[in-house]
Amino acid sequence: MQKAKNIVIISPFFFPEPISTGKFNTDVALKLQEEGHQVTVLCSHPFYPDWKTRYSSEKLEGITIIRGGNKIKYPNKISLRRIVLEIWYALFILKNIKKHQNKIDVIIPVFPPSLAFFTASFFIKKEIKKIGIIHDLQIIYSSQKKGLFNKLITFFIKRVEKSCFKTCDTLIFLSEEMKNSALDIYKISKIKCQVQFPFTTIKEKSLSNNLKDILPDKQFNIVYSGALGEKQNPKELLNVYDYISKKISNTSCYFFSQGPIFEELKKVNSNKMIQFHPLVRKEDVQELYARSSIQIVPQSPNTSKGSLPSKLPNILASGTKILVITDKNSELEKLFNDFNLQKVLTTWDKKIITSSIKELLEKEYDFNRHKKIAQKLFNINSLIEKIVT
Repeated sequence: MQKAKNIVIISPFFFPEPISTGKFNTDVALKLQEEGHQVTVLCSHPFYPDWKTRYSSEKLEGITIIRGGNKIKYPNKISLRRIVLEIWYALFILKNIKKHQNKIDVIIPVFPPSLAFFTASFFIKKEIKKIGIIHDLQIIYSSQKKGLFNKLITFFIKRVEKSCFKTCDTLIFLSEEMKNSALDIYKISKIKCQVQFPFTTIKEKSLSNNLKDILPDKQFNIVYSGALGEKQNPKELLNVYDYISKKISNTSCYFFSQGPIFEELKKVNSNKMIQFHPLVRKEDVQELYARSSIQIVPQSPNTSKGSLPSKLPNILASGTKILVITDKNSELEKLFNDFNLQKVLTTWDKKIITSSIKELLEKEYDFNRHKKIAQKLFNINSLIEKIVT
């Protein structure tokens, strides 16, 4: 039994945000608290994925939640709203770290954002253990963009991210590909770098029955669910949906998401076989997977080194057919091929994607094996051990 520690998690994303980093951070905090540690979270009032701040006084038993940013308004332009988030959150963390650090044993910055920890690191006592968890490698995404303004942002991201990684005592990357890219780009110490895949949160329970009218049994339901940003290649995914719906009979394609890009796609879509729905309640997530004929997990070209989709473990653990679109020779491609999972593509060619979907719809698969692999590879206990050891 590890000695109880005072742990502070630094990330704007937290409960009650239902997806992505917010859900990840919440589950980590709850597990640490369950193991007997004192957990404080310095976060924002919920705003993701629609980038509209909603005041929240919701609590989690046994966890201290300190929130900021309840009056922040985010611009529509993606790069500008990221800058707004980085700046206000850095000021918020700087203020609160000074106030609370005498009681901290371990501090866990979850990247991105990075500026907050970069700024606070000059004031954090050396004896406090600093464990960084890297969800996305920002330099991978920023370097894909063109133009003087984006080059300037990339310049600052590279320097801030590098400084943050070098300051941490331990770095936990959510994929081997991310770790190797960071080692290559930033020349950080290999000894302090570890890899921990995202973990499953699916539990065996009876399914709800709230989505039967949205996702009827009598048709094929091709579904994308979760946060929708540039790294999912959303415009091309809409084009793929349009093609699929015209080539495979009795098929409807779905986006379950929220946010500016979701609204943009919804506005330009004219195909009645493509439907847009908000994120489902967490109580209905497993029903969503069960009613999905196929769940699609897309990555924009040349971005696989930047992150590993955190929802992938839950989809595999749910026993749902899955189609991953990623880069050639990526970690995801290797993972799917090594464990003979279905199915991974390394192209956005609409004909190939449609052919693969037809194949998935027609074949039967041993999903119990998928579940066992998910439980083995994607486990929260090994992450907690890395944090508290």
